[in-house]
Amino acid sequence: MIRVLLADDENLLRGAIGALLELEGQIEVVAQADNGADAVALDAEHRPDVVLLDMEMPRMDGIEATTRILQAFPDRAIVLLTRHGRPGLLKRALGAGVRGFVSKSIDPAQLAEVVERVHGGQRYIDSEISAAAMMDDCPLTERELDALRLTVEGYSVREIGARLHLAGGTVRNYLSSAMGKTGTSSRHQAARVARERSWL
Repeated sequence: MIRVLLADDENLLRGAIGALLELEGQIEVVAQADNGADAVALDAEHRPDVVLLDMEMPRMDGIEATTRILQAFPDRAIVLLTRHGRPGLLKRALGAGVRGFVSKSIDPAQLAEVVERVHGGQRYIDSEISAAAMMDDCPLTERELDALRLTVEGYSVREIGARLHLAGGTVRNYLSSAMGKTGTSSRHQAARVARERSWL
């Protein structure tokens, strides 16, 4: 049996995915969580073979939860589920070390196949998401994207610097560069443009 941890803040959807996965054969859902922080704790407790994480969850998103889990258990197979296959998300997910990246609209039988594949050491990236990433024309650097992402989350320039381990002046330079590339006059406008163009 492949032991799976499933985390999604949509309770009905999470329950349905769990039940359908267990109908597909050699899969046992050993634990479920409705937020990223609990997913990290349950992973340490249950030591599953595969972790399925929703991208957008309270307390800790799927990518941060992935990073925390892989710090403790580098060989863990992790699959991210998302409603929005934005190219920027795929880059971040792969950078964090996920083995799978799929749409939440995936057929349950196919999701079971993805679980089996990543458990066997393979990768699986949704073809539509992969195609969008290949056409990605984002002009922003990773650091500029990091600064804009934290802007969206409501952090001040000083707080962004602390989280990224950068000086305030360096953060302002990244934000100024991002504003120039997006043709905007504030960091909040730049962040909005980046989200609208699926760069974040």
